[in-house]
Amino acid sequence: MKRIAHWIGGAEHAGTSGRVGPVFNPATGEQTGEVDLASAAEVDAAVASATEAARAWREASLSRRSAVLFKFRELLADRAGDLAAVITGEHGKVLADAAGEVARGLENAEFATGIPHLMKGAYSEQASTGVDVYSIRQPLGVVAGITPFNFPAMVPLWMCTTAIAAGNAFVLKPSEKDPSAALFLARLWREAGLPDGVFTVVNGDKEAVDAILTHPGIAAVSFVGSTPIAKYIYETGTAHGKRVQALGGAKNHMVVLPDADLESAADAAVSAAYGSAGERCMAISIVVAVGDVADPLVEAIAARLPKLRIGAGTDPSAEMGPLITRQHRDRVASYIERGAAGGATVVTDGRQADLPEDGYFLGVTLLDHVTPEMDVYTDEIFGPVLGVVRTATYAEAVRLINDNEYGNGTAIFTRDGGAARQFQFDVNAGMVGVNVPIPVPVAYYSFGGWKASLFGDTHMYGPDGVHFFTRTKVVTSRWPDPGTSSVDLGFPTTR
Repeated sequence: MKRIAHWIGGAEHAGTSGRVGPVFNPATGEQTGEVDLASAAEVDAAVASATEAARAWREASLSRRSAVLFKFRELLADRAGDLAAVITGEHGKVLADAAGEVARGLENAEFATGIPHLMKGAYSEQASTGVDVYSIRQPLGVVAGITPFNFPAMVPLWMCTTAIAAGNAFVLKPSEKDPSAALFLARLWREAGLPDGVFTVVNGDKEAVDAILTHPGIAAVSFVGSTPIAKYIYETGTAHGKRVQALGGAKNHMVVLPDADLESAADAAVSAAYGSAGERCMAISIVVAVGDVADPLVEAIAARLPKLRIGAGTDPSAEMGPLITRQHRDRVASYIERGAAGGATVVTDGRQADLPEDGYFLGVTLLDHVTPEMDVYTDEIFGPVLGVVRTATYAEAVRLINDNEYGNGTAIFTRDGGAARQFQFDVNAGMVGVNVPIPVPVAYYSFGGWKASLFGDTHMYGPDGVHFFTRTKVVTSRWPDPGTSSVDLGFPTTR
């Protein structure tokens, strides 16, 4: 089995805590590695290295930082296939999904190459007589990212590209379930010419997380994960004087109006609900069928499910891979029985699918007649389980979304432009799709939800990312009257 170490000072460092965690291939159930789990002392050593590197990196010119980002972007594009294979090997998602993850992360590297423009401030000449006022953006110092298992490359790239381009040193604590992608990125950063210590990887569990949240040398923490943990991250980090953005869970709804293109809506529901085995915070987990579209929509979705091929992520014909662990697979499967017991109709039962014998596989499940009182509706299942809620009117559908505790993403399918515009006005969610089931913003906008899907006041990456990883300084300046200068500037002696 391979040993997965930390990355400190531009090189791998074996752990010294004496604690390790297992890493599995979810497609086979085989343990393929052990990851070192950092102690608080190891986190402290990593932050010390990053602090030293941050001092010099802050002084690097914007053009030099941009050059490193351009090189990193090229390396990432050239080796996207290799990184996708690493992701599939430890997460289990099919190679097409893994390649898509890398591509979305690559967008953030491309955005960050524009850091000379993104760091611009404002300037006001002659704010008062002989007085100019201007603002500048400066890095925070050492910042950290705590990232989830479901996107082991993309989410770190949401954070580290902007943070590093802005002049910070970045400490990454990836999920201990699939940590190898983080080390792959570390090697690319080194090859791109990033100075040692500016990008650090500390593997670990709660001990490492708590050490990051309480460390006085870390100025800001960015997090993506479940809502209970996001709340903990936010409260603990801010209590220790840190800037924190913590993205939490979701229960994303897709509203289908009676005038929608039925075939397109059904295709979208299937891809958005079951892609990456439903293990993504932007997955559609609830379809809201309005009026008489419900029966034909459920039939159209159900007709597509037997054609969905489930297998190892390395199988080119597979469209959905396994779940991340056996425990998570069993937890997701338990919701099928609970949904049926609560009164939902099990249209397709993923437990009865023809699945590989080994690994953590579960077939796709479709539940009809779901109601807001059922835990299959209230809980973030994070697996290939799609529920259908039926409403009589558009207003009832919107009320359903707005009453939900989460406000991450939502979508509407309709041919009516007026209805679509009204929906984006009415709905309380941070990201809205119109005939787009997973409305993840492009890199030059920002990603984030509302309500229990976000703790903090800034979204992830894009303009909000630049704001989060920098702080603004305002300078008010006055220079001596040119008439008093020892250098003859051709000015009159009085004005």
